[in-house]
Amino acid sequence: MFATPAFAQAAGGGAAGAFGSFLPLILIFAIMYFLLIRPQQKKAKQHKAMVDGLRRGDQVVTQGGVIGKVSKVKDDAEVELEVAENVKIRVVRHTIAQVLNKTEPAEKA
Repeated sequence: MFATPAFAQAAGGGAAGAFGSFLPLILIFAIMYFLLIRPQQKKAKQHKAMVDGLRRGDQVVTQGGVIGKVSKVKDDAEVELEVAENVKIRVVRHTIAQVLNKTEPAEKA
């Protein structure tokens, strides 16, 4: 009665039009995920594996630039580094940025 035939035809394509308007947003999110979020997650996973694999005798660099040799793995959150002869410091495990030299695991007798 009150709707003209032109409005009735325009209302039929509303679902496809709404999806079409969200498609650029979905593509932008997908591009952001593959260019920013996914590489960051991969790098964080590699760092966690490196930190979990620390052993006594590994030569490491901390995020502050201190180079030292792991003398003791205290617990899950802390390691003890020997930075000079008889000079040992305690550092948080996640502040280790890089492993320079990795020691071989001890063989079981």
